This record gives sequence, C-alpha cells and structure tokens, in this order.
Amino acid sequence: MKIKPTYKLFLLLSAPLLLQSCFVAKDYSRPELETESLYRTDNLPQDSISMASVSWRELFNDEQLKSYIAQGLENNLDIRIALQNVVAAEAYLKQGKAGYYPTLSGTASFTRTKNSSNSQFGSFFTRPLEQYELSGSLSWEADIWGKIRSNKRAFGASYLQSVSAHQAVKTNLVASIASTYYQLMALDKQRQIAEQTLEARKSSLETTLALKDAGQVTEVAVKQTEAQVHTTEIILIDLENNIKLLENAFCILMGETSHKVERGSLDNQTIGTDLKTGVPYLLLTNRPDVMQAEYGLINAFELTNVAKSSLYPSLSLSANGGFQSLEFENWLDASSLFSQLVGSLTQPIFNGRRLRTQMEVAKAQQEQALLSYKKTLLTAGREVSDALYTYNAETEKLEARSKELEAYSTAEDYSEELLNNGLANYLEVLTARQNALNSELSYVDSQYGQLNAMVELYRALGGGWR
Repeated sequence: MKIKPTYKLFLLLSAPLLLQSCFVAKDYSRPELETESLYRTDNLPQDSISMASVSWRELFNDEQLKSYIAQGLENNLDIRIALQNVVAAEAYLKQGKAGYYPTLSGTASFTRTKNSSNSQFGSFFTRPLEQYELSGSLSWEADIWGKIRSNKRAFGASYLQSVSAHQAVKTNLVASIASTYYQLMALDKQRQIAEQTLEARKSSLETTLALKDAGQVTEVAVKQTEAQVHTTEIILIDLENNIKLLENAFCILMGETSHKVERGSLDNQTIGTDLKTGVPYLLLTNRPDVMQAEYGLINAFELTNVAKSSLYPSLSLSANGGFQSLEFENWLDASSLFSQLVGSLTQPIFNGRRLRTQMEVAKAQQEQALLSYKKTLLTAGREVSDALYTYNAETEKLEARSKELEAYSTAEDYSEELLNNGLANYLEVLTARQNALNSELSYVDSQYGQLNAMVELYRALGGGWR
C-alpha cells in the first residue's frame, strides 16, 4: 500500500516532536549566592526597608541641587548614550519575537537565455529563450528543541541588561552631581575661611610692625608674619583654582559648556532620610549593576541553549509558488501557475567542528558571566560596607575636629594676648595661628566627608535611578 504525500509529511513532523521532551532547552534559575554577610557592619540589618527605595527628590533638601540633578538626567551625554543602547536592544528584542513567524519574500524576474550553437541544446533552440516569473517564497522552521525560544529569551535578557545599564548610569550620575555640588560648597567655605584669615594676618603684620618699632619683637618676627600672609595667599589661590576646575567638571556632568555654578551654603545641607541599608539580599533588585550582571548571565545561559540545540536536527517547511511563462501575454494566466512544497529534516554531521566549538565557547562565556555576576555582587557589598564605615568615621572625626578647632582657636587668642603683653615667644603665636587655620579647613573637610559618605551609601545601595 502506498503512503500518501500528506502522511509522509506528517511522519516527518512527528518524529522530532517525539524526541522534544528529551532535549528541550532548559529554563534559567538564579544561582545560589551567599548574601547574608555581604555587609561588614557591627549591626547586621534585619529591616527590609532600604534608603535606596527613596527617590533622590525626597533624599536631598537643597532645591538648587535637585534642579541640577533633574537637568543632568535630561542632558548628560552618558545618559543619552545609554538610552540609545536601550533603543538598539529593543530593536533586537522585536527581532527575537519575530523568530516564531515564517519568512515571506516576493520575486519578479525576467530571464533571457541564448544558447551556444555548439552546446547540447543550441542546435534545437536557435532563438533566445525568454521567461517571465512572479513568485512568492515562504519558509518556516519548527522550534523543536527550543532554539527560537532561547534566542528570544537571550534578546529579552540583553534588552533588560541595557535598561539596567541605563539605570546604573543614572545612579552614578545622581551621586556624582550631589558629591560635586557638596564639594563646591566645601571649597566655598574654605575660601571664606582663607579670606578671613588673610585679612586677620595682614592686620597682625601691622601689629607686628608696631611691636617692632616699640622694641618688643625683632625683624625675624616681622618676616615670619609676612610669610604667613603669603602662605595664606597661596592657600587662597589654590582654593580659587580648585573651585574653577570643579565647576568645569560639574558642567560636564550637566552636559553643558563651562560656566559659574550657583549653589547654596554647606552649613545648610542635611539629609533627612534615615541611613537604612535593608537586608543584603535587596542588592539583587536595587543595584542596577548587579541586575545588569544577572541579565548578562541569563543572556549567556540562553545562548548556550541555542548552541546546544544547533547540534540536533532542524525541521523546516518551505513553499514556493506564483506565475511562470515563456510568453509575456500568458504570464498571468491560470495555466502559468506553479507551486512547490518542501519539508526537510536536516542533521549536521561534518561542519569543521563549528557547532561543537560554538557550544564550548558558549559554555565558557556562561561561566564568565556567572563569575562576573558574583564579583559584581561582592563589590556591591564591599561598597556598602565602605560607605557605612566612612560615614561613621567622618561623624566621629567631625565631633573631634570641633573640639580640636575650639582648642586651637582659644590657644591662638591666648597667644596673641600674651604676645601683646610681652609674655609669649613669637614662635608660639605663629604655630597657634597655623594650627587654628589647618584645623578650621580640616573641619570643613569632615563636613563634606560626612555628606559625601551618605551620598556614596545611597549609590552603593542602588538608589538614584527611581
């Protein structure tokens, strides 16, 4: 008994489907990761609430700073580059979704053939042969082993990876703008201190000249006081230069040409949000770079599925049909219709080890992605720990520097009074003055350090992109 062509095609389709359950592509599952001890802190948090969930609009209280952050998120060039990467990944995602659909192409052609007189058919066909064709071709591959599905998932993971990369740029940008803004205000305060100190030292120089005329000090004291005036001038010049350079860097963050940056006062800056880190596990969903690394792992996992499925037979159907005629007048007649239907099952055998190499490379890249994911998570935990310890250290230093500044300021006042009454060595006065200035500048550094540590903790926990 002869088997009908329809049954043959059915058997061809059924054979691979029976084996599908044995070789279907695997589903991704998140690897087991140690997150309990990611933070090195004296009090391991148990609260699921993290300051990373707070919007930067609520975190910062300076309206000028919030305006700069909003402007930077709109105009920063790195943000715009990352956004174009998202657009490109979205196009690939659409391509992956279309993998399930058949491909269709249309062809219109005219062929003119003139055979050689000495050829096999040249003696029979002396005139040129002309053929007109209008046809369409359709082809479709069955997703037996999950190759198309895995390819689609790989494109989806790549798209989400680009979205996370965009979010990571936003997080870093918010932190950079806030940190630079605070640093500019710290330099402003140090410049103000230097200007006041310069005026005071110029006044001291006049006093020292009067004391020399009265015979209470020598020319050495005059020159030492004059040197302190010039030392303060140098400090002021450096501060002015640093402010200009930092303003230029700030403008780059804003995506603008260099200009003066309007800002508030350092003493008015506070961050009202509690420093809640949340449980370490939250880093997996709060840190954009951690999410980006996991999506990279998912992409590599799915591409490994694709490489594996390429080793198995592929089932494809193709159809071709249209109008074909030797005469232009009969081109679109019903008698010119033709059609072809092909079902094929193709098993790679010898291909120069290309498919096997692709699979081995895909597995190696998947392992690399896993290691990169683990490293990114460890780095995130370390950055949170660093920010916590830095904030605690700067808070303690700020309290100690406040007492240090008070002591040095009192010592400077006492030494000036003793000198004026001829009861102190002038070297003691110079030392007291310099210590007081250094202490005051260092106090401002600690003020900035505390604010910057809070910003860094916010970034390390994954805040700023929401």
